[in-house]
Amino acid sequence: MTIEQTGSQIVIAATFFLIPTLGEMVTERSGILNLGIEGMVISGAAGSFAAAHITGNLWIGAFVGALVGGLLALIHAIVTVTFNRNQVVSGISLTILGTGLSSILGLGLIGVPIVPFGPIAIPGLSAIPIIGPIFFDKNMLVYFSYVMVPALWFILFKTRYGIMIRSVGENPMAAYTQGVDVVRIRYLSVIFGGMMAGLGGAYLTLAWIPMWVEGITTARGWIVIALVVVGLWHPVGAFVGSYIFGAFDVLRYAFQPLGVPTAFLNMLPSISTILFLVIWGVLLNLQKVKSIVGAPSSLCVPFETE
Repeated sequence: MTIEQTGSQIVIAATFFLIPTLGEMVTERSGILNLGIEGMVISGAAGSFAAAHITGNLWIGAFVGALVGGLLALIHAIVTVTFNRNQVVSGISLTILGTGLSSILGLGLIGVPIVPFGPIAIPGLSAIPIIGPIFFDKNMLVYFSYVMVPALWFILFKTRYGIMIRSVGENPMAAYTQGVDVVRIRYLSVIFGGMMAGLGGAYLTLAWIPMWVEGITTARGWIVIALVVVGLWHPVGAFVGSYIFGAFDVLRYAFQPLGVPTAFLNMLPSISTILFLVIWGVLLNLQKVKSIVGAPSSLCVPFETE
Protein backbone atom coordinates (compact mmCIF):
# COMPACT_ATOMS: atom_id res chain seq x y z
CA MET A 1 0.00 0.00 0.00
CA THR A 2 1.04 3.61 -0.56
CA ILE A 3 1.58 6.08 2.29
CA GLU A 4 -1.80 7.65 1.57
CA GLN A 5 -3.58 4.30 1.61
CA THR A 6 -1.89 3.18 4.81
CA GLY A 7 -2.56 6.50 6.53
CA SER A 8 -6.16 6.42 5.38
CA GLN A 9 -6.64 2.93 6.82
CA ILE A 10 -5.15 4.07 10.13
CA VAL A 11 -7.58 7.00 10.33
CA ILE A 12 -10.50 4.69 9.58
CA ALA A 13 -9.44 2.20 12.27
CA ALA A 14 -8.56 4.89 14.82
CA THR A 15 -11.99 6.51 14.54
CA PHE A 16 -13.60 3.34 15.83
CA PHE A 17 -11.44 3.58 18.98
CA LEU A 18 -11.71 7.35 19.35
CA ILE A 19 -15.49 7.78 19.48
CA PRO A 20 -16.13 5.37 22.40
CA THR A 21 -12.92 6.48 24.18
CA LEU A 22 -14.10 10.10 24.27
CA GLY A 23 -17.39 8.95 25.76
CA GLU A 24 -15.77 6.73 28.40
CA MET A 25 -13.38 9.56 29.27
CA VAL A 26 -16.33 11.82 30.19
CA THR A 27 -17.94 8.99 32.16
CA GLU A 28 -14.79 8.36 34.19
CA ARG A 29 -14.24 12.09 34.69
CA SER A 30 -17.51 12.05 36.61
CA GLY A 31 -16.27 9.23 38.85
CA ILE A 32 -18.00 6.25 37.23
CA LEU A 33 -16.12 3.36 35.63
CA ASN A 34 -18.01 1.63 32.82
CA LEU A 35 -16.63 -1.79 31.93
CA GLY A 36 -19.71 -2.44 29.82
CA ILE A 37 -18.26 -0.59 26.81
CA GLU A 38 -17.69 -3.78 24.82
CA GLY A 39 -21.34 -4.77 25.25
CA MET A 40 -22.56 -1.30 24.31
CA VAL A 41 -20.33 -1.15 21.24
CA ILE A 42 -21.35 -4.54 19.86
CA SER A 43 -25.06 -4.09 20.61
CA GLY A 44 -24.90 -0.62 19.05
CA ALA A 45 -23.25 -2.17 16.00
CA ALA A 46 -26.03 -4.74 15.63
CA GLY A 47 -28.85 -2.31 16.40
CA SER A 48 -27.60 0.33 13.97
CA PHE A 49 -27.12 -2.22 11.20
CA ALA A 50 -30.61 -3.65 11.73
CA ALA A 51 -32.21 -0.18 11.76
CA ALA A 52 -30.31 0.94 8.66
CA HIS A 53 -31.25 -2.27 6.85
CA ILE A 54 -34.93 -1.93 7.73
CA THR A 55 -35.31 1.80 7.05
CA GLY A 56 -32.71 2.18 4.30
CA ASN A 57 -31.39 5.25 6.13
CA LEU A 58 -27.86 5.22 7.56
CA TRP A 59 -28.48 8.19 9.84
CA ILE A 60 -31.45 6.48 11.45
CA GLY A 61 -29.18 3.48 11.91
CA ALA A 62 -26.52 5.61 13.59
CA PHE A 63 -29.14 7.17 15.87
CA VAL A 64 -30.45 3.73 16.88
CA GLY A 65 -26.90 2.57 17.61
CA ALA A 66 -26.34 5.51 19.93
CA LEU A 67 -29.78 4.94 21.50
CA VAL A 68 -29.04 1.27 22.24
CA GLY A 69 -25.73 2.20 23.85
CA GLY A 70 -27.41 4.96 25.86
CA LEU A 71 -30.14 2.63 27.16
CA LEU A 72 -27.59 0.09 28.35
CA ALA A 73 -25.64 2.92 29.99
CA LEU A 74 -28.84 4.04 31.71
CA ILE A 75 -29.03 0.61 33.36
CA HIS A 76 -25.44 1.07 34.52
CA ALA A 77 -26.29 4.51 35.91
CA ILE A 78 -29.31 3.20 37.82
CA VAL A 79 -27.27 0.38 39.35
CA THR A 80 -24.14 2.38 40.19
CA VAL A 81 -25.42 5.91 40.82
CA THR A 82 -28.90 5.42 42.27
CA PHE A 83 -28.24 2.18 44.16
CA ASN A 84 -24.46 2.60 44.62
CA ARG A 85 -23.73 -0.99 43.60
CA ASN A 86 -20.33 -2.25 42.48
CA GLN A 87 -19.34 -0.54 39.22
CA VAL A 88 -17.07 -3.34 38.03
CA VAL A 89 -19.72 -6.04 38.46
CA SER A 90 -22.36 -3.91 36.78
CA GLY A 91 -20.11 -3.14 33.82
CA ILE A 92 -19.07 -6.73 33.21
CA SER A 93 -22.71 -7.82 33.48
CA LEU A 94 -23.67 -5.27 30.84
CA THR A 95 -20.94 -6.53 28.53
CA ILE A 96 -22.49 -10.00 28.77
CA LEU A 97 -25.98 -8.54 28.30
CA GLY A 98 -24.92 -6.40 25.35
CA THR A 99 -23.20 -9.31 23.64
CA GLY A 100 -26.33 -11.43 23.94
CA LEU A 101 -28.53 -8.53 22.84
CA SER A 102 -26.39 -8.05 19.72
CA SER A 103 -27.13 -11.64 18.67
CA ILE A 104 -30.86 -10.93 18.93
CA LEU A 105 -30.70 -7.57 17.14
CA GLY A 106 -28.58 -9.04 14.36
CA LEU A 107 -30.70 -12.15 13.93
CA GLY A 108 -31.06 -12.99 10.25
CA LEU A 109 -28.70 -10.22 9.15
CA ILE A 110 -25.42 -12.14 9.04
CA GLY A 111 -23.76 -11.52 5.68
CA VAL A 112 -26.48 -9.12 4.48
CA PRO A 113 -24.84 -6.32 2.43
CA ILE A 114 -25.41 -2.64 3.06
CA VAL A 115 -24.24 0.56 1.36
CA PRO A 116 -22.01 2.30 3.94
CA PHE A 117 -21.38 5.97 4.66
CA GLY A 118 -19.34 7.24 1.74
CA PRO A 119 -16.41 9.65 1.80
CA ILE A 120 -17.08 13.36 1.41
CA ALA A 121 -14.03 15.32 0.31
CA ILE A 122 -13.58 18.69 2.02
CA PRO A 123 -12.89 21.26 -0.72
CA GLY A 124 -9.38 22.64 -0.54
CA LEU A 125 -8.21 20.52 2.39
CA SER A 126 -8.60 17.22 0.56
CA ALA A 127 -6.26 18.52 -2.17
CA ILE A 128 -3.32 18.93 0.23
CA PRO A 129 -0.63 16.40 -0.77
CA ILE A 130 -0.54 13.27 1.42
CA ILE A 131 -2.43 14.86 4.36
CA GLY A 132 -5.53 15.70 2.31
CA PRO A 133 -6.40 12.17 1.13
CA ILE A 134 -5.58 10.74 4.57
CA PHE A 135 -7.63 13.07 6.77
CA PHE A 136 -10.03 15.08 4.62
CA ASP A 137 -11.59 12.59 2.24
CA LYS A 138 -13.56 10.58 4.80
CA ASN A 139 -17.15 9.96 5.89
CA MET A 140 -19.15 12.18 8.23
CA LEU A 141 -18.59 10.01 11.32
CA VAL A 142 -14.83 10.46 10.95
CA TYR A 143 -15.32 14.21 10.74
CA PHE A 144 -17.58 13.99 13.79
CA SER A 145 -14.71 12.42 15.73
CA TYR A 146 -12.42 15.29 14.69
CA VAL A 147 -14.89 17.86 15.98
CA MET A 148 -15.57 16.06 19.26
CA VAL A 149 -11.94 16.26 20.42
CA PRO A 150 -11.73 20.09 20.67
CA ALA A 151 -15.41 20.31 21.62
CA LEU A 152 -14.97 18.07 24.67
CA TRP A 153 -11.72 19.82 25.57
CA PHE A 154 -13.56 23.14 25.58
CA ILE A 155 -16.53 21.76 27.54
CA LEU A 156 -14.41 20.00 30.18
CA PHE A 157 -11.87 22.76 30.78
CA LYS A 158 -13.52 26.01 29.73
CA THR A 159 -17.17 25.75 30.80
CA ARG A 160 -19.01 25.64 34.09
CA TYR A 161 -20.57 22.30 33.23
CA GLY A 162 -17.13 20.81 32.58
CA ILE A 163 -15.90 22.07 35.93
CA MET A 164 -18.88 20.36 37.58
CA ILE A 165 -18.10 17.05 35.84
CA ARG A 166 -14.47 17.17 36.95
CA SER A 167 -15.31 18.26 40.49
CA VAL A 168 -17.82 15.44 40.85
CA GLY A 169 -15.13 12.99 39.76
CA GLU A 170 -12.54 14.43 42.14
CA ASN A 171 -14.58 15.19 45.26
CA PRO A 172 -18.34 14.61 44.92
CA MET A 173 -19.12 15.62 48.52
CA ALA A 174 -17.36 18.98 48.10
CA ALA A 175 -19.23 19.50 44.82
CA TYR A 176 -22.50 18.57 46.55
CA THR A 177 -21.97 21.10 49.32
CA GLN A 178 -21.48 23.75 46.63
CA GLY A 179 -24.89 22.97 45.17
CA VAL A 180 -23.87 20.64 42.36
CA ASP A 181 -26.39 17.89 41.58
CA VAL A 182 -23.94 14.97 41.70
CA VAL A 183 -26.51 12.36 40.70
CA ARG A 184 -27.67 14.30 37.64
CA ILE A 185 -24.11 14.99 36.48
CA ARG A 186 -23.14 11.33 36.80
CA TYR A 187 -26.30 10.12 35.05
CA LEU A 188 -25.75 12.44 32.10
CA SER A 189 -22.06 11.54 31.88
CA VAL A 190 -22.72 7.80 31.96
CA ILE A 191 -25.48 8.01 29.35
CA PHE A 192 -23.31 10.20 27.12
CA GLY A 193 -20.52 7.64 27.37
CA GLY A 194 -22.93 4.84 26.45
CA MET A 195 -24.28 6.74 23.47
CA MET A 196 -20.76 7.35 22.20
CA ALA A 197 -20.01 3.65 22.60
CA GLY A 198 -23.14 2.76 20.65
CA LEU A 199 -22.19 5.29 17.98
CA GLY A 200 -18.76 3.67 17.78
CA GLY A 201 -20.54 0.39 17.11
CA ALA A 202 -22.64 2.09 14.43
CA TYR A 203 -19.44 3.38 12.82
CA LEU A 204 -18.11 -0.17 12.74
CA THR A 205 -21.01 -1.69 10.79
CA LEU A 206 -22.17 1.35 8.79
CA ALA A 207 -18.82 2.82 7.77
CA TRP A 208 -15.77 0.68 8.51
CA ILE A 209 -16.97 -2.92 7.96
CA PRO A 210 -20.39 -2.61 6.25
CA MET A 211 -21.85 -5.91 7.39
CA TRP A 212 -22.95 -7.76 10.50
CA VAL A 213 -21.44 -10.93 11.94
CA GLU A 214 -21.51 -12.03 15.56
CA GLY A 215 -18.42 -10.98 17.45
CA ILE A 216 -17.61 -8.32 14.87
CA THR A 217 -15.84 -6.14 17.45
CA THR A 218 -13.32 -8.93 18.22
CA ALA A 219 -13.17 -7.57 21.78
CA ARG A 220 -11.86 -4.17 20.62
CA GLY A 221 -14.25 -2.51 23.07
CA TRP A 222 -12.01 -3.58 25.95
CA ILE A 223 -9.14 -1.61 24.43
CA VAL A 224 -11.23 1.54 24.91
CA ILE A 225 -10.94 1.13 28.70
CA ALA A 226 -7.16 1.08 28.37
CA LEU A 227 -7.14 4.03 25.97
CA VAL A 228 -8.77 6.27 28.56
CA VAL A 229 -5.84 5.53 30.87
CA VAL A 230 -3.27 5.88 28.07
CA GLY A 231 -4.88 9.19 27.10
CA LEU A 232 -4.69 10.42 30.70
CA TRP A 233 -8.42 11.19 30.82
CA HIS A 234 -7.89 14.03 28.33
CA PRO A 235 -9.51 14.46 24.87
CA VAL A 236 -6.20 15.16 23.14
CA GLY A 237 -4.61 12.17 24.85
CA ALA A 238 -7.56 10.03 23.75
CA PHE A 239 -6.99 11.20 20.17
CA VAL A 240 -3.28 10.36 20.23
CA GLY A 241 -3.83 7.00 21.92
CA SER A 242 -6.60 6.01 19.52
CA TYR A 243 -4.43 6.75 16.51
CA ILE A 244 -1.53 4.78 17.98
CA PHE A 245 -3.75 1.76 18.47
CA GLY A 246 -5.36 2.33 15.09
CA ALA A 247 -1.88 2.08 13.62
CA PHE A 248 -1.27 -1.18 15.51
CA ASP A 249 -4.55 -2.53 14.19
CA VAL A 250 -3.61 -1.76 10.58
CA LEU A 251 0.15 -2.32 10.52
CA ARG A 252 0.02 -5.78 12.09
CA TYR A 253 -0.95 -7.11 8.66
CA ALA A 254 2.36 -5.85 7.28
CA PHE A 255 4.03 -8.76 9.09
CA GLN A 256 2.01 -11.41 7.27
CA PRO A 257 4.41 -11.63 4.28
CA LEU A 258 7.21 -12.35 6.77
CA GLY A 259 5.54 -15.57 7.80
CA VAL A 260 4.36 -14.41 11.22
CA PRO A 261 1.41 -16.60 12.32
CA THR A 262 -2.00 -14.93 11.91
CA ALA A 263 -3.01 -15.93 15.44
CA PHE A 264 -0.03 -14.00 16.83
CA LEU A 265 -0.85 -10.95 14.69
CA ASN A 266 -4.40 -10.98 16.05
CA MET A 267 -2.92 -10.85 19.54
CA LEU A 268 -0.83 -7.74 18.85
CA PRO A 269 -3.47 -5.10 19.75
CA SER A 270 -4.13 -6.82 23.09
CA ILE A 271 -0.42 -7.31 23.77
CA SER A 272 0.30 -3.66 22.97
CA THR A 273 -2.56 -2.65 25.28
CA ILE A 274 -1.04 -4.58 28.17
CA LEU A 275 2.42 -3.13 27.51
CA PHE A 276 1.06 0.43 27.39
CA LEU A 277 -0.80 -0.07 30.66
CA VAL A 278 2.32 -1.45 32.35
CA ILE A 279 4.40 1.50 31.14
CA TRP A 280 1.78 4.05 32.17
CA GLY A 281 1.32 2.27 35.50
CA VAL A 282 5.01 2.74 36.25
CA LEU A 283 4.98 6.36 35.11
CA LEU A 284 1.85 7.27 37.06
CA ASN A 285 3.40 5.91 40.24
CA LEU A 286 6.22 8.43 39.97
CA GLN A 287 5.46 11.28 42.34
CA LYS A 288 6.30 14.06 39.86
CA VAL A 289 4.07 12.55 37.21
CA LYS A 290 1.31 11.65 39.64
CA SER A 291 1.07 15.25 40.79
CA ILE A 292 0.28 16.33 37.23
CA VAL A 293 -1.88 13.56 35.83
CA GLY A 294 -3.87 10.63 37.16
CA ALA A 295 -7.28 9.09 37.43
CA PRO A 296 -10.13 11.12 38.98
CA SER A 297 -9.75 10.75 42.74
CA SER A 298 -13.29 9.44 43.28
CA LEU A 299 -13.35 7.00 40.35
CA CYS A 300 -15.34 3.89 41.42
CA VAL A 301 -16.13 5.50 44.78
CA PRO A 302 -19.91 5.48 45.57
CA PHE A 303 -21.45 8.81 46.53
CA GLU A 304 -23.71 8.88 49.56
CA THR A 305 -25.08 11.99 51.24
CA GLU A 306 -25.79 10.23 54.52
